[in-house]
Amino acid sequence: MGASVPTILMNFSGIYPAEGFLPDGADILDFTSLEGGCCYCDSEAASAIRDAIGPYSARGVHWLDSGDYHYASLFWLEKVARPFCLVLFDNHPDDQPTAFGSPLLSCGSWVLEARKLPMLQAVLHIRRADDICGLPASLPVYLSIDKDVLNRDSARTDWDQGTMTLEELRGALAAVTEGRCIAGVDVCGELTPGKGAVDTDLITNRRTNDILQGILLNLMD
Repeated sequence: MGASVPTILMNFSGIYPAEGFLPDGADILDFTSLEGGCCYCDSEAASAIRDAIGPYSARGVHWLDSGDYHYASLFWLEKVARPFCLVLFDNHPDDQPTAFGSPLLSCGSWVLEARKLPMLQAVLHIRRADDICGLPASLPVYLSIDKDVLNRDSARTDWDQGTMTLEELRGALAAVTEGRCIAGVDVCGELTPGKGAVDTDLITNRRTNDILQGILLNLMD
């Protein structure tokens, strides 16, 4: 089940090896030497990321590392070649202009940039399980999940977190994808040792990642 759906780990910080989260058959893209890509993404870093993901289609499960790299969703969205909706599970809207009018793409501005894509028809931002409404009928969906939408029993992140349980997230994912094609999926929200993660945080996130990987492959199968 899910064998035809690729899994791609975008390894910016080294967190996935630290957690021991290395799904069978996953392609690992090494960005640990990338400069100009933490929280903000300059043009050189953006070009390097686009080049690295060039051989892949949007359809797949893409793991983006910590929330500092959520902007990488934009590069996957650029690959969707037909009209679609973005469904964003996130405790933050990520559609704010960058500070001081900076032209740099950031983890807080990427949705604002994504709204300019000609194929993107609508954005549904979900913070709570009952936020599911207003999704245009029949269009494919691209799912972007920041684990900071979850409570601390389910995930440990370096941003302020929401209240959703993992089971509520499972139910919300099923609801927004029922009867729809899934154009692609990405997940971010890891907590790195450099930002204070201890063993219990890594264990919690690894457990949730394993569960989410199974859920998402099943949805896309």
